[in-house]
Amino acid sequence: MVNRQTQPKYVPYPDGYSSTIQSEVRYFELSFHKKYKIKVLDEYLPYILEKSKSIDQEMKTLKLFTLKSDRHGPRGNPWQSVNLDHPATFETLAMDTEIKNMVIDDLKRFLNRKEFYRKVGKAWKRGYLLFGPPGTGKSSLIAAMANYLNFDVYDLELTDLRSNSDLRRLLISTANRSILVVEDIDASIDLSERKSARPPRQPSTYPFHYNEGSKVTLSGLLNFIDGLWSSCGDERIIVFTTNHKDKLDLALLRPGRMDVHIHMSYCTPCGFKMLVSIYLGITEHPLIMEVEQRIGTTKVTPAEVGEQLLKSDDPEVALRGPD
Repeated sequence: MVNRQTQPKYVPYPDGYSSTIQSEVRYFELSFHKKYKIKVLDEYLPYILEKSKSIDQEMKTLKLFTLKSDRHGPRGNPWQSVNLDHPATFETLAMDTEIKNMVIDDLKRFLNRKEFYRKVGKAWKRGYLLFGPPGTGKSSLIAAMANYLNFDVYDLELTDLRSNSDLRRLLISTANRSILVVEDIDASIDLSERKSARPPRQPSTYPFHYNEGSKVTLSGLLNFIDGLWSSCGDERIIVFTTNHKDKLDLALLRPGRMDVHIHMSYCTPCGFKMLVSIYLGITEHPLIMEVEQRIGTTKVTPAEVGEQLLKSDDPEVALRGPD
C-alpha cells in the first residue's frame, strides 16, 4: 500500500473565510523482477483485468433501458434507464421443469462458447422467440434470464421508430452483455413485404395493431440483426415475443435470428404446484389434487392462477376459488 499526500490547495469562500485542503491518495503498487516481464504482461495482468471485469459484473445493478421521447436530437444517448428490480428467477417461474432446464442449459452453453463463435466466424449472439397467449409469463421469463445472466435489458418498441436508419442508430448504441427485447413482433412491424406469396391477411382481432406511421421494414430489421448489430458487439441476446407465432414471416423464424422457440403455454399441473408452493408455502393439501385435475383440462394462465392465490392466505379459501 502506497500513501501519497497531494499538494495543499487554498480554497476561498464567499463569506470571507478560507481554508487549506490537503488529501491523501492510497493505492497498491506491485513490482516484479524483470525476468518475469513477459509472464506478467501476457498472463498475469490479463487475468487481473478479466477478474476485475467479472467482479464488477457481479456487483452491478441491472438496468432496464427504454427509448427517450427526445432521442431524435443530434447528440446524446437515445436510451434512458431505471433499475431493473424484477424478482423473477428460474426457481420461481411457473413453467415445466423440463423447459426451464432447457433454457438454463442453453444460456450456459451460450456464455461458454465465446471462442467457438469466433472460431466459426459467427457473431456471439443468441435469439429467442417466446410465443403464447397473454398472461403466460413471457415478461417474467425475460426478467429471469436477465437476473440469471446479470445482463441489462433494452426494451425496443418498433412502432415508435421513424425509419430503418433510426433502428440502426438504436441498435448500435446498445451495450455488450445485454438482452434486447422486441415485444409483439407480429404487431410491431409491417410483414406485408412478402404478402404476394401469402393469402390475403384477415383483419386482426388482437389488441395490438401495426402502426402505419412506422417505416421500419421487415428487410431492414433482418439486415440489422444479421449484419451491423451482430458485428458491433459481443454477448448479445435478442428476445422476440408474440401472441401469434403463425403470423410471423418464415425469414424471422429461421436459426440465426430466432434460434430457440419457447412455447409459453397455459398453466400446467406442474406450474400450478409451483405457484401454490410460492404463494401459499405448501406442497400438500386435499384440494391440490382436485385443482390439478381441473387445470389439466382448462385453459387458464399462470397470471390468472396467481391472482386467485393472492386473494387469501388461507389455503382452503385460495384453492377453492370463487363459488
